[in-house]
Amino acid sequence: MRFVLLALLVGLALLAAAAVLYRRDNDAEIAELLGMAPWSPEKDDKEAKDDKEQSLSAMTGRAVDLAGQAVDRVDGKRSLTDLLERAQVPLRPGEFVIVTIAGCLGIAALLMLVWGSALVAAGGAAGAALITARVLRRRVTKRAKAFTAQLPDALSLVASSLSAGHTFLRAVQMMCEESAPPLSEEFGRLVAETRLGDNVTEALERMAQRLQVRDLDMVVQAIRIQQTVGGKLADLFHTLSDVIRARDEVKREVQILTAEGRMSAYVLAGLVPVLFLMMRIINPTYIEPLYSGMGLFVLIGCAVSVVTGLIVILKMVKIEV
Repeated sequence: MRFVLLALLVGLALLAAAAVLYRRDNDAEIAELLGMAPWSPEKDDKEAKDDKEQSLSAMTGRAVDLAGQAVDRVDGKRSLTDLLERAQVPLRPGEFVIVTIAGCLGIAALLMLVWGSALVAAGGAAGAALITARVLRRRVTKRAKAFTAQLPDALSLVASSLSAGHTFLRAVQMMCEESAPPLSEEFGRLVAETRLGDNVTEALERMAQRLQVRDLDMVVQAIRIQQTVGGKLADLFHTLSDVIRARDEVKREVQILTAEGRMSAYVLAGLVPVLFLMMRIINPTYIEPLYSGMGLFVLIGCAVSVVTGLIVILKMVKIEV
């Protein structure tokens, strides 16, 4: 049985790795067709791939396509696609689902191999899925915060370039050359879309919708009003930069004032599992009744109450500015 689980673990890991490599191969082929791929000696050996690698690539591609179709049917609003794009994860929804499922089942097989308990294996798989979703959303939040922190300086730089006589697109391009990701990536995409014939305002609106940053929404609305009523765009950007900096100072002050409440929530929520582990180590027989009968309902109720209390306290100390 253990050898079967180990084989399953290895197979799932290979499937996940194949999905990622399949994505990289597709990106390389697209870049080569567009003339964007640099020359390398490996190109000369590309036609020397054996039939086994080609069949593996075709099988992986078919699995990715089926997973993508399933995701499209379930996720009609394309929320997973938007989330991956906002997090800058270089995977399609089908590829991400395959990698996630393979990782969760691999962790479940590993826990089953070590502990020999199906309940522990199921809990590990569910926990891995929740952690993956949390990490993805955390990456989106971190990227949005970094963009917000860079935005005031970027607006000031664009305003200075406009005052010097440059056009708006040239000013944005110069700002991208001086800035760091993620701001340079997003505005670089804006410049590329505009060069392909898109309208500047529409490209800005798509960027604001993609990032979901309130300060960027304010910038887009200000640019639209300026194009309607006229005025100096450089002065407008200087004013927006000052307003965003002032709001950022207020946000930081609020974070300082609510730090005690957040710390209290984390301490109170973490106190219960720490005490449970200490009791399990010191006197294991004392908590054995909790593992059967009504004890299981007590443990579930305790976990629900702790999580509910944590959510309530965090909601209380969360103040929108």
